[in-house]
Amino acid sequence: MASGGASTVPAGDVSRTGPGGLPVVFLHGLRTSRTMWRAQLATVAAFGHRALAVDLPGHGERTDEPFTLDGAVEAVRAAVDEVGGRALVVGLSLGGYVGIAHAARHPEQVAGLVAASCCTRPHAAVVGAWDLASHLILRLPDGGAGLNDLFVRLALPPAGAADAGAGGFALGVMSPVLRALRGVDVLGDLRRVVAPVWLVNGRFDHFRGEERAFLAACRDGRLVVVPGATHLVSLVRPTRFGRAVLEALAVAEERERVATR
Repeated sequence: MASGGASTVPAGDVSRTGPGGLPVVFLHGLRTSRTMWRAQLATVAAFGHRALAVDLPGHGERTDEPFTLDGAVEAVRAAVDEVGGRALVVGLSLGGYVGIAHAARHPEQVAGLVAASCCTRPHAAVVGAWDLASHLILRLPDGGAGLNDLFVRLALPPAGAADAGAGGFALGVMSPVLRALRGVDVLGDLRRVVAPVWLVNGRFDHFRGEERAFLAACRDGRLVVVPGATHLVSLVRPTRFGRAVLEALAVAEERERVATR
């Protein structure tokens, strides 16, 4: 580890566990859903914390809703309100970018932020290439379902694959997400985050290329690199990722106690 510098949530969009302590709100990655967090929900609940895993617009039980960044941030705001108004927010990949944007816009709701697998800025050229690839994949006879299933089987252990797929895959949401993220000033948002931030990346994550710039942008940041893990670090190394969340919880709770004395 290195250091550096009121709407309600629909019941179908949230998984609930745990009775007390600082709550945790989990934000999933692109195309998957809240079910990808089942292992971490169990871990957090075992330590006495309430945890909510939310479907973002265009995903899971909200696939009929268009994805926008504003809509995604609103989903997080509503989820944090649902658990009492202040939480540790944990997001991976798309969820990490959304978590950063939410923390910049609603600092009063965020006791700590774990932003995983999102240490690359959405440069226009890169986003454009991904967008073109997504259009080509969607033109396949099965809309890319077979390719997605192959990727899941190759990239994830059986338990991780089951969790990732339990809520279904939103194969058509990639272009709207990419358009929403194009040109977003992620580093500028990070500079506005007042809560402690944990950047968690798998050792072999292709999205960790700018992690030092991301760490430097944090007012109070820590970098955690998980050995042997790839981009979907919470699914590939669920126990180690759960430990990172618990470590963040301990720090965030202590700061909350000091601030209220």
